Amino acid sequence: MDLNIKGKTALITGGNSGLGIETAKFLAREGVNIILSDKKKGEALEKAKAEVEKEAAMGAKVVTIAADISKNEEVLSLANQIETDFGGAHIVFHSAGARGAADDFLKLTDDDWMKTIDVDLMGAVRVCRAFIPQMQSLNWGRMILVASENAFQPYEEESPYNACKAAIINLSKCLSRSYSKENILFNCISPAYIETPMTDAMMEELAEEKNITIDEAVKWFVKNKRPHIAMERRGKPEEVASMVAFLCSEHASYINGTNIRIDGGSVESAFG
Repeated sequence: MDLNIKGKTALITGGNSGLGIETAKFLAREGVNIILSDKKKGEALEKAKAEVEKEAAMGAKVVTIAADISKNEEVLSLANQIETDFGGAHIVFHSAGARGAADDFLKLTDDDWMKTIDVDLMGAVRVCRAFIPQMQSLNWGRMILVASENAFQPYEEESPYNACKAAIINLSKCLSRSYSKENILFNCISPAYIETPMTDAMMEELAEEKNITIDEAVKWFVKNKRPHIAMERRGKPEEVASMVAFLCSEHASYINGTNIRIDGGSVESAFG
């Protein structure tokens, strides 16, 4: 399908792996210029650039710019560089984030909460605040934020992450009401248990704790911690990226202020 976005420019935060890099590949195939951003410059980000460049078509450019989303000055610097080099970003897929502190609620400190909020909620606030003006100038924009199944079906050991992801959905809805008349669309996706570095780390920790293999840890986790996943497996990053790419396209021109669950049936409620 031609997404009709050839020549647009897209920023992908969290762009060195997982959902970020897979979405970048989809968009690069459509002739979209790609800026891959992550917290630090390094081998992982450059490797991601090389992978995306292999997929790039129709003269699409692929560059990397490091920026820590927990630091407003770095987000502003990122925005300024993109405006200087590309004239601004038409598309932002904000996939950077972290699981944050996870423990019994009564053991979590203010510092645990604030560190998670600073990355998972305020990171999105900073990115939106920096790039909405560019989209206003371009009179066209697609902002896709990453929420989670946790926003609807919270897990008791992840209360800061749960709260942040619920807030992301509310933020996206709020912004969709403010800027849609300027042809800027805001939507969320809510993945569940996808093969990403974050869940890989969780599985490595679980495997070590139980003295089992990673594959055994995944099977144990699905059975015991995510029993509502009807498909009984982890999702693949490309299964999420294909939906993100569609939401970035001209074909999604009447989808605004919504949240799309990509969760293999994980959320138990029909109306969550």
